[in-house]
Amino acid sequence: MLQQVSIYAENNKGVYRRITGLLSENGINILGSVTNDSAEYGIVRMVVSDSELAKKVLLEAGYMCKTAPVLGIETEDKVGELNKLLTVLYDANINVNYTYLSFNRESGKPIMVIHTEGIYEVENILTSQGFVSV
Repeated sequence: MLQQVSIYAENNKGVYRRITGLLSENGINILGSVTNDSAEYGIVRMVVSDSELAKKVLLEAGYMCKTAPVLGIETEDKVGELNKLLTVLYDANINVNYTYLSFNRESGKPIMVIHTEGIYEVENILTSQGFVSV
C-alpha cells in the first residue's frame, strides 16, 4: 500500500514548480505524479518518498493537501497489461477513480497507481489474481 499526497493549488504559472521545489529542498523524491486542472484550481497527486514530511512541508507553505492510501500494482511492460488489470477490476465490479504510472526502481517494471473505493478488498482481489502489490 502506498500513501499518496494530494495538493490543491491555484492554476497559476509557477505553482507546480514551487511545489516540486519545496519537495526537492526537503529531500523528498517524487516517485509518480499526475495533475488535473480546472479553470482556477488544480489537483496534483503524487506518490513520494516521504508522504508525511511532504504533507507537513506543503501545509507549512500554505498549500491545502492530504494523504490517502492508493494501490501500487506492478505490471509487465508489454501490450495489454493495463487492460488485463482493468478487466480483473471490471469483472469484480470495482470502479477505478483514476490511475497514473510510476515504476519500480529495482526491477524497472511499471507500477500502476490506482485509486478506488475499498482499497484493501481490491488489493486482496488483485493479489489473488496474481498481481503484485507494492
